[in-house]
Amino acid sequence: MNSQRLILFLVFSVSVLFLWEAWQRDKQAPVVAGKPAVTVQTATGTTVGSTPNSQGLLPSLQKIQVKTDLFAAQIDTRGGDLRELVLLNHGDTTDKNKPFVLLQSHGGAHTYVAQSGLIGAQLPNHTTTFQAEKTAYTLEQGQQSLSVTLRTPATDGVIVSKTYTFKRGSYVVDVSYTLQNTGAQALNAGAYFQLVRDGQPSAGESRSVSVFTGPAVYSEAKKYQKIEFKKLDKHEADFVKQASDGWVAMVQHYFVSAWLPAAQQARENYAETLGNGLYRVGVKLPVVSIPAGGKAEIAMPLFVGPQEQDKLAAAAKGLELVVDYGWLTVFATPLFWVLQHLHSLVQNWGVAIILLTVLVKGAFFPLSAASYRSMAKMKAVAPRLEQIKAQHGDDRQKMHQAMMEMYKTEKINPLGGCLPMLVQIPVFIALYWVLLGSVELRHAPFFGWIHDLSVQDPYYILPIIMGASMWFQSRLNPTPPDPVQAKVMQIMPIVMSVFFLWFPAGLVLYWVVNNLLSIAQQWQINRMLEPAKSV
Repeated sequence: MNSQRLILFLVFSVSVLFLWEAWQRDKQAPVVAGKPAVTVQTATGTTVGSTPNSQGLLPSLQKIQVKTDLFAAQIDTRGGDLRELVLLNHGDTTDKNKPFVLLQSHGGAHTYVAQSGLIGAQLPNHTTTFQAEKTAYTLEQGQQSLSVTLRTPATDGVIVSKTYTFKRGSYVVDVSYTLQNTGAQALNAGAYFQLVRDGQPSAGESRSVSVFTGPAVYSEAKKYQKIEFKKLDKHEADFVKQASDGWVAMVQHYFVSAWLPAAQQARENYAETLGNGLYRVGVKLPVVSIPAGGKAEIAMPLFVGPQEQDKLAAAAKGLELVVDYGWLTVFATPLFWVLQHLHSLVQNWGVAIILLTVLVKGAFFPLSAASYRSMAKMKAVAPRLEQIKAQHGDDRQKMHQAMMEMYKTEKINPLGGCLPMLVQIPVFIALYWVLLGSVELRHAPFFGWIHDLSVQDPYYILPIIMGASMWFQSRLNPTPPDPVQAKVMQIMPIVMSVFFLWFPAGLVLYWVVNNLLSIAQQWQINRMLEPAKSV
């Protein structure tokens, strides 16, 4: 395998990666309509969260407005659902001058709500009507937390209140139920907490890349388990259902919502289709007994926000895994760590990408240098290879023997140009996923016309520069002896430029810088070998 074949192999590998992602997008389950509503049951047969209608949501009643430093939220008195949540510090995908709407159910493009309820006779669930003291709450300057409490009328000697607690600077919202048993008998009560979402990808999601959207479950036993919507449609989803640790979540590109039960607390995880294109994932807590005259609290934190890895890791063990690098996590995690620290120094994600590219290139300098030396030597002996081909063209065995003899005489390893580069492939692909999956780069500007590194270059300048750099780099390499290979190498810069037209600018910036560094390194090595060639 020579260097040209390696480049073809790399291009083929990247093409297969892109085709795989496109296939993954196309095979996503379509919205399923018309299926009957289903219910979730505990081990004792108690119905939990039965779907009130085919949409899985009853019409809204009174909306309670909540405003904090991070959120603008709406809590519905119907079930006390969190039916809308706007992330004030993150711009909308298509219009970054508007805040990003994560949870929504009031005529928006998506249905996505957080629900909870109690299990037990006459206990309120997500279809129950609650009452609130006020219709608007605001986290005031200097106030560190804000509580919104809803109540139900006393029923059969039970008084229930549901409280949301928002904290300054935190994407974790505490949701709790307080139950007071004023009756003469002990009260048994359980609870469920669930996320309901449609199966559509996020609005404005790039068609050039494929990212996971759907439910996920984490446990120490099985770690991070993604659940595809199509698996739920076919009732084939496989995930941990009984656990004493972990969490459940709804995941989409850049953002996540997750219920976070306390550690060492028994729970039952569930995920299923509701029909009409809706799905839910949730967790049920075991029944507790409240004696007559007694009082109990059932609580569950809810993380709802961006996939910022430091905040995810602080919220719950394993939650940072929703930023999914797959089998390349061992490479991608340290790369992101370095990228994040570079950004803290230069305060520009584009400059941080450039510096990271320089560091990665420097780390692989010995391997790259060996590869470029091999290619330079191959270019120097190219005329002699043509002579051997002309002399022994009709006898391939003699031709290969003559070529091997020349390689031995000139101390050239024909594999020297490709093996060092093969070692670098996992790192390059891992860096690709780091740049693709990091919410920190979303809406992050660079310089000039690049106002958002997470979307395509609006004027396609970077892809054109990348194509030009590929063409110039190919001129430094020996011309392939095979005419077909030679023609493929000539058109490859154009093909790759077209590939990268719709790629996020941050990814293209990486490839441009990498190509420029490769050109400089290869030109210098060719220059150093010139005297040796002339001797």
